[in-house]
Amino acid sequence: MNNNKKIPLGKPTQGYHLGILLFLALCLFSGLFWLAQSHKIDFWWGMSFNLVFLLALTISFQPNVFLLFYEEIKRKRWGPLILGLISAGFLYGLFWLAKIISPLILPSATKNIEAIYAFKEGASCWRIALLMVLVIGPGEELFWRATIQRLLANLFSPLSGYLLATFIYTTVHLATGNPLLIGAALVAGLFWGGLYLWQGSILTIVVSHTLWDILVFLLFPLVN
Repeated sequence: MNNNKKIPLGKPTQGYHLGILLFLALCLFSGLFWLAQSHKIDFWWGMSFNLVFLLALTISFQPNVFLLFYEEIKRKRWGPLILGLISAGFLYGLFWLAKIISPLILPSATKNIEAIYAFKEGASCWRIALLMVLVIGPGEELFWRATIQRLLANLFSPLSGYLLATFIYTTVHLATGNPLLIGAALVAGLFWGGLYLWQGSILTIVVSHTLWDILVFLLFPLVN
């Protein structure tokens, strides 16, 4: 059952708060991807810092997001958790197929994929795993879907919020100049945003994103 409750916005500052979050997200993530692509910053620490900073602001603007997530965990229902696990495996399968097909369409596909995995250089697998589980996987979903998509949906409509949030999520990846990474962000944004639109479960998308990160970057990398 969809429990995607509306967060009461009410105050005239609602658009102002959303604008601040979006502006900062565009600046921070675009800057991170540009610097990481040039190997001028550690991607994993940079991503973690950005998410902690943005989520700290989110707590001050929309604390209900975190309360809803906490309440969902307290209910100890297996359905959202299982759906998160299954959806992560399904999305990994889609990306595995894309890895096979993409070189047939885009000659530079293999080089583009290798550039994505270059973000791992200089970082231990244990550090990447810990940051993915504790910060990056949960943080991205709490911010992009549970906060940005929900706020946009409250201002416009659930479908508009879903499409706008996915568009913005994809846009911040343009700074990489990597067509495969941009395409991957679009597909992943549509997938997790659609899953959230359908189920309204923060736990499901957090589990899905976190497990998918672990599968793609650590357990079964999509690189030769």
